[in-house]
Amino acid sequence: MPAEQLTSRWPEIGADELITTLVPPPRFDAVRFGTYVPNPDEPSQADAVRVCSAFAERVRSPRRERSGWRALFGRGKAEPGPPGLYLDGGFGVGKTHLLASLWHEVPGPKAYGTFVELTNVVGALGFAEAVRRLSGHRLLAIDEFELDDPGDTMLVTRLLRELTSAGVFVAATSNTLPDKLGEGRFAAEDFLREIHSLAERFRVLRVDGPDYRHRGLPDPPDPASDDALAASAEARPGATLDDFAALCEHLARLHPSRYGRLVDGVSVVHLRDVRPAPDQMVGLRLVALADRLYDRAIPVVASGRSLGELFTEEMLAGGYRKKYLRAVSRLTALARDGAALPATR
Repeated sequence: MPAEQLTSRWPEIGADELITTLVPPPRFDAVRFGTYVPNPDEPSQADAVRVCSAFAERVRSPRRERSGWRALFGRGKAEPGPPGLYLDGGFGVGKTHLLASLWHEVPGPKAYGTFVELTNVVGALGFAEAVRRLSGHRLLAIDEFELDDPGDTMLVTRLLRELTSAGVFVAATSNTLPDKLGEGRFAAEDFLREIHSLAERFRVLRVDGPDYRHRGLPDPPDPASDDALAASAEARPGATLDDFAALCEHLARLHPSRYGRLVDGVSVVHLRDVRPAPDQMVGLRLVALADRLYDRAIPVVASGRSLGELFTEEMLAGGYRKKYLRAVSRLTALARDGAALPATR
């Protein structure tokens, strides 16, 4: 039976769903602080578990007065520490695991989403309505805080100012580039500079270590042949098979907020004739798709070029390098999952 194509799907998502679906992705449904395994060679990882646990305890405490984070509790006790926690570190050190664990530890109302998802919410609802809906939350968790679009950064900074002033705790993550890991808090310095007046509302926590997705693992699997790709797609219930170029064109017709819905229910994604992204716009759409595939732990099988070659050297040297490297890291992990699937007959 021929496999379904992602290019035949036209998902829709309403504005209300943008709020109700702000939860950790399925990959992180079961994570908790107790399931995080710190690298014994990286003491900052064990420290991160302790600090995040303590932050969760603060979020669970009675809600603060709405006059702001410097306000006093009802019994006159000053609140210990700022309302924001920022996890800084490289790819694959478990920051998302810690962020999702924090979200699971506290009662609602609460919201969890990537930086891009949060900007999508504000765009769909309008700024004032987004503030109204989120200001009653205990916690807003933001994964992959991005600094490469000044307009979006200013928008989210303004949103965080409103929310923290209303008594909402905020936890965020982003990445330090691998070649900057020896130069101090590179990403943290950028983050604190870009959020301007909000800097004092965040505690920065560094999480060091190598990318666990590739720690001690073999190189990415070789691309499949087109025949093997088609046989795999046809033999696996729920699998999809798309020409890579056609899928790139399809992604251009969908808002990135729909990419998660696009791959919901898919068991394995098969991509025929993978080639390097022709330009930045295609590259950024592939980054968004890679994130949604990784969120849902959907294996990927591909023919053509290696998934590690999706982004050209020119792209990797530009301003979106951090996004591209994250996508390569995640797609490589998903390609290994695809290579480990049982053989088809």
